[in-house]
Amino acid sequence: MADLKKQITSGKIAPVYFFYGPESWLKEEIETQLKAAIFPSENEAALNTLILYGPDLSLGQIVSAASEYPMFTEKKLVIVRQFDKLKKVTGKMESQRQEESLLSYLSDPPSFTVLVLDADEIEKKELEKAPYKHLKAFRHDFGAIKNADLFAAERAKEAGWEFEPDALKTFSAYIEPSSRLICQEIEKLTLYASNKRPDRRITLDDVCDCVGISRKYNVFELEKALVGKNLRQCSGIALMIMEQEGQKEGLMNIVRYLTTFFLRIWKLQAPGAQQLSLQETAAMLGMYGRQEYFAKNFIGYARQFSTTETEKAILALRDADAALKGIIPSPDDKFTLLKLMQQLFS
Repeated sequence: MADLKKQITSGKIAPVYFFYGPESWLKEEIETQLKAAIFPSENEAALNTLILYGPDLSLGQIVSAASEYPMFTEKKLVIVRQFDKLKKVTGKMESQRQEESLLSYLSDPPSFTVLVLDADEIEKKELEKAPYKHLKAFRHDFGAIKNADLFAAERAKEAGWEFEPDALKTFSAYIEPSSRLICQEIEKLTLYASNKRPDRRITLDDVCDCVGISRKYNVFELEKALVGKNLRQCSGIALMIMEQEGQKEGLMNIVRYLTTFFLRIWKLQAPGAQQLSLQETAAMLGMYGRQEYFAKNFIGYARQFSTTETEKAILALRDADAALKGIIPSPDDKFTLLKLMQQLFS
């Protein structure tokens, strides 16, 4: 996405963009950047941006709208949301005719239109079918955020701020891995810390105060109790986290954090992993920049759990996640948590 931003900033605007994936916040951000690059003012952007919705349109209607000349300006921006949910057309001949109209448009797009086709998640096999296969050259993927801490660190850096390692670890543990939520919380954090941190560093105190995390009952303390193999303390901290954050949301955060925790240990227990350098280990664990500091901790953790314990823990976390989603029956979330803790320490 960084390359796409650079292209737009430098004035290299493509005639067609095909965005697909669940991260709507990032797609909207690019669309805003396109408006700023295409139009000299916000008023002109508002007058010459046409937003359409897939369920109301056929492919032919989209091509027709994009082919119309703009009013009183050189350019127009046409954005089609829910492009993966286009209105169905009847008849093979009509479907073929509309596909041909798209191919004709793509072979020689009008210079006065920038067309953005915005789709949600699409299965890989569907991407190889029409109309998506014809848009391969224009495609940009906006997949779900896989590494929340890396994404958060990059976004903070773009704003001129830097997370301290323990602040980033805590922030990413408590924020759902969604670009929208991460960006909104970072904006709140930087506003909160702007008068307190002239060095523009986000501290653990800032995260605790702004995100609403207890300094005593948090995933850091939960991790310490887990490594110390203290079932009672681990269960008590986890229950307090659930009480403070809400039963389901708190349990979801715990399951997400502990899944990442044990998957990192599992990676370190693989043959040959102990021969890696600290930097290589950190990269394998998805820790970048100042987070390499925590890679040392995980090297030690990997020695404190047997491979069997790690595998059992991952299976227990899978079951807890299934219970949260209603796939496995469970009386309530507290029961799911206490059962998880017993399985982790069995």
